[in-house]
Amino acid sequence: MTPTRLKTHLLDRLSRKGPITFGEYMSLCLYHPEHGYYMQDRERTGVRGDYFTSPDLHPVFARLLARQAVEIWEAMGRPAPFTWVEMGPGRGWFARDFLSWTRTAQPEFYAALDYLAIEPGPRRRARLGEKLREDQLSSKLRLLENLEASPPVAGCFFSNELADAFPVAVVERIGGRLKEIYVSAQGEELREMPGPISNTEVAAAVARYAHDLEEGQRVEVSLRAVQWIRAVAEKLTRGYVITIDYGDLAERLFTSDRPRGTLLAYRGHTASEDFYSAPGEQDLTAHVNFSALIDAGKSAGLVLTGFTTQERFLMALGEENEFRDLYDPGQSEAEKLQARLKLKRLISPEGMGSVFKVLIQHRGLDAPQLTGLKYQRKTMTRDK
Repeated sequence: MTPTRLKTHLLDRLSRKGPITFGEYMSLCLYHPEHGYYMQDRERTGVRGDYFTSPDLHPVFARLLARQAVEIWEAMGRPAPFTWVEMGPGRGWFARDFLSWTRTAQPEFYAALDYLAIEPGPRRRARLGEKLREDQLSSKLRLLENLEASPPVAGCFFSNELADAFPVAVVERIGGRLKEIYVSAQGEELREMPGPISNTEVAAAVARYAHDLEEGQRVEVSLRAVQWIRAVAEKLTRGYVITIDYGDLAERLFTSDRPRGTLLAYRGHTASEDFYSAPGEQDLTAHVNFSALIDAGKSAGLVLTGFTTQERFLMALGEENEFRDLYDPGQSEAEKLQARLKLKRLISPEGMGSVFKVLIQHRGLDAPQLTGLKYQRKTMTRDK
């Protein structure tokens, strides 16, 4: 296989300067300004990409989230503006479907809505703006490069499959001691090697959330995810944070049945543990430790509203009108059948429905009984 441009760059850098932590390696793979996976103008999701996200499957995902947004807006006293911040908008399907539905079905909410989208890649921002201009929705959209550029927000911060893409440290118990995984150059190949823990915060996270590691077992630690939720909390003056991603609470995530952790590479809709052959050309991702997001949010002033599965969240939002949002006017029976099959993928307990979790946190208000949390299992919540 011909080395990727980023691999050539990494081999040269590592040869000259020595090994780097896996976290730094992952950061370069995903966010290198020129060669990073997320910084390139490429199809990452959908049929021509490397994986599917919920917004890729069907507009009903965004429509049901929009119903939850309207309920939040009303519970907050129908403020104008009501700011909805989407972090990591990808190809823009969610923004398009959310705005299209609210424009027609909830015109008062749409009139009050201020939609911000945070996308670090300049080419991705340009494409997103172009997509919404085509649907005559761009007047509602403001594009930002990063969270720091966001003004204080009264409304809701939303992300879908964002936190799983933050770089992680990889820690393994070797010879009874915790070691961090580093990446080095050996000839023309990238190789991993154990080394000392690079950051006391990494060691503290393992001690707090995965202290029973067995010999040879690996776990991932995302300090970036903790920093991110704290930064979101600082920007939120009043309202909610909705985080949807695959992962779980720590006690369900760091278990002996995952001896190699949760880290995976995705390319061409195929998952592997080959993290080193195609840096910059494949996604690298790890399951989200929602316990860390809950605890970090609490320390920054966010209150836990609820925690549930995507299946229970979407079912609760859709059952009141028997999932009427699933269909478009004039659809044939065959098209309606295809829509039902796509909904099944979103909520199936054997797939996205149970793997993906929904974390909702709030600040500056008394938490109403949100419809999307109606079926949350009380044993899944964490309040400590």
